[in-house]
Amino acid sequence: MSGSLWLKPPGQGPDHGSGSGTLPAIPRPRAGDAGGAGPAADPMDELAERLDVFIASAVHPDEIAAVLESDGMTDEYIRLTYGRHDSFALAEELYARVPRSFPETGPAPDPWKVSLTACLLRGVIFALPGLAYLLGAPLLEGPPDRLGLPAGTLTLLAGALIGWVWDQALSHRAYSWLGLGDRAAAGRTLLVGAPVGAVLGTAAALAVPGGPPFSYAFAAGQALYVGAATCLLVLGRERVLLAALAPMAAGAVAVLFVDLPVPVRVALLVVSLLAACTLAVRELPLADGLRAAARRIRGSATRRPARMGPVRWQMLRGAEEEYTPRGPRLGDSVPFGVFGLGTGLLVLYAALGEVLAGGPAEAVAAPSAVALTLSMGPAEWLLHRFRSGTLSGLQGARSPRQFRRRMLATLTRCLGTYLSVLLALGMTGTLLWPGAPGLTGVRVATLLLLGAVMWSGLLLQSFGAVRPAAVVCASAAVAQSLALLTGLGQPRVVQLVVAGTAAAALATLVCLLLGRATAHR
Repeated sequence: MSGSLWLKPPGQGPDHGSGSGTLPAIPRPRAGDAGGAGPAADPMDELAERLDVFIASAVHPDEIAAVLESDGMTDEYIRLTYGRHDSFALAEELYARVPRSFPETGPAPDPWKVSLTACLLRGVIFALPGLAYLLGAPLLEGPPDRLGLPAGTLTLLAGALIGWVWDQALSHRAYSWLGLGDRAAAGRTLLVGAPVGAVLGTAAALAVPGGPPFSYAFAAGQALYVGAATCLLVLGRERVLLAALAPMAAGAVAVLFVDLPVPVRVALLVVSLLAACTLAVRELPLADGLRAAARRIRGSATRRPARMGPVRWQMLRGAEEEYTPRGPRLGDSVPFGVFGLGTGLLVLYAALGEVLAGGPAEAVAAPSAVALTLSMGPAEWLLHRFRSGTLSGLQGARSPRQFRRRMLATLTRCLGTYLSVLLALGMTGTLLWPGAPGLTGVRVATLLLLGAVMWSGLLLQSFGAVRPAAVVCASAAVAQSLALLTGLGQPRVVQLVVAGTAAAALATLVCLLLGRATAHR
């Protein structure tokens, strides 16, 4: 270990066998060598040139040290070759020597890319059931209610609102099971929840007195359809649902040109309803659900002792609890129902706010509600576009401030596009709807602010921040309800102020919660 570097194994030296201890001759440069033209190249320059791409794109010297060590450079080799103490010292000098340069990365796959056609189809499916009211109009005839609305309006609205709230929460729970990869559990959730929602919607309609007899039957069919449509939409069967709605839609279009007999109208409504319910039942695990219910009933009757889990579970949950896998919590779906209730009431007030405050029945702004419903298809597509834009912003931003600017630019572009589509739908509906009130400046502002509330709330919901969005929307609905009950202010002004305040609150939440890069990972 302490011998001279010039020692050679016995028998390999030029003086082998002679006993002389002469040293080897010092090599001299040949005449043709280029070494005499100048000093030898610095190995640091050669290393910096070889690793130029890695060094320039590093954000810390430790990244370069990791590259050096992965290249097989030991500290001893670095000391002998480059004269530096270890890989970290060498990395720091290379980091200081090479300027920062971040090469543009190639296009990465976009996991948020969705088909615009599919989103538009969902928007059409959301609004298409409204055509059923054209077919059922002759059966809903009767004296106007105390607010001057057509007979049965409040009955149908009560059932639709309760069904909407329930199915928002039900959809979230089913989607949560699908996200865990358990499609069977999602099917069982829909199998139990959809009938319960239909019963609740029907009960809410029956609780409103004074409607014509057919309005209660219509509300029951409406509740059944909402449950069946929820099942098909959650399971990705939009085209199947569209086919089920085809007879009703065709009849509604025909009513615009000819007066169909009442039996034909009822038959078309019943055919579409039965088709939707039959297709939903076909998609659900009915047999498995019945067997699971039977096993649960038998198990509750026998009351077998609980099976113990590992020690860590016994410590956390108690020895008496059963060790079973846990699914999504029921409480996690409640904010989605609250969000549905808030947005549903805001849309209802946008259409009937003036009438509910004692205004004339001609003030019903039905085109605004239809426009908001139809715009949900483009809204869904633009939500995915926002996620794609922020993903590219993460890849290209060099600092948190730069990413925040890119996020705000993407947000402005997506929200502006959605509001433009909503305005076009509102203007078209107002022109085509017979007797619809004109779109004044206040009505346009209220419609756009309400659209901003819904799209911003859906955006926060897609990032998991559903609770603040639900609080804002529910608070706005409560404020407008109190204003209507107390007669405070002019209805149009109240709607404008409430929608503007809610939009500002949600915009602040979006900037605060989504302006951080960690929220988009």
